[in-house]
Amino acid sequence: MPTPIVFDAEIGRQFIKYARLVSGRGYVHNTLGNIVIRTPHPDYPHGIAYTKHAEVSLEEMEACNIVITDVPSSRIVWGQRMTSVGHNLSREILRLRPDINATIHVHDDATIALLGSGAPHDFKVLSLDPPFVLGKPVHYVPAHVDVEADVSSVAGFIQDTNLVVLVGHGLTALGRNVSEAYHRLNTFTAEVRRCLLAEQVAALKGTTPTYRAQHEIEAMYRFAERIIYPTRPDHVMQEAAAE
Repeated sequence: MPTPIVFDAEIGRQFIKYARLVSGRGYVHNTLGNIVIRTPHPDYPHGIAYTKHAEVSLEEMEACNIVITDVPSSRIVWGQRMTSVGHNLSREILRLRPDINATIHVHDDATIALLGSGAPHDFKVLSLDPPFVLGKPVHYVPAHVDVEADVSSVAGFIQDTNLVVLVGHGLTALGRNVSEAYHRLNTFTAEVRRCLLAEQVAALKGTTPTYRAQHEIEAMYRFAERIIYPTRPDHVMQEAAAE
């Protein structure tokens, strides 16, 4: 006998909490930003996905604006309203990444501006924390590729990243839970702002920003789990290197 799908009020409260946090950061400009939270269900091998329906923004929404969908398909399993097209990408990420249970998609002004300036589509790092928090390299999807309308290319890159930048559009942060996705989102956008400011000051001073070397970034990715989720506070990177 099928298990009924019942709206989890605690997931609803968590969803609204992060909708307010994301909006408060200035990421939300219209109806197209969104959050997805996956929860398990015995009748759905990929779980079920809580998300905001179309036509309302994260900053305007209340719990009544949450719907629940299947993951492999766009079928609404709880609620009435249709989701946005962007939910296709989040569903495909959840389908392909069983370790990921939340995504946050926003249109960040600084990221769009930096990449629209003609800057290279790579992840330059000034500070220590982004590789540790992100855990994997950032993946850039070219502006001419619409991975929301056509998700067929997602399988080719999604295993190797925890943050996808849609050039000229926005970005999607992935997390084992919505808190981790939120931290990854904020860490990336903060580094983008730092890079913009460093480039501006360097241009005025006639200097060059001191970005981290690629080998440093790769080392930080390798030790990310131990740094962000430590079992002890000292000698973490040395212990990991010796194992």
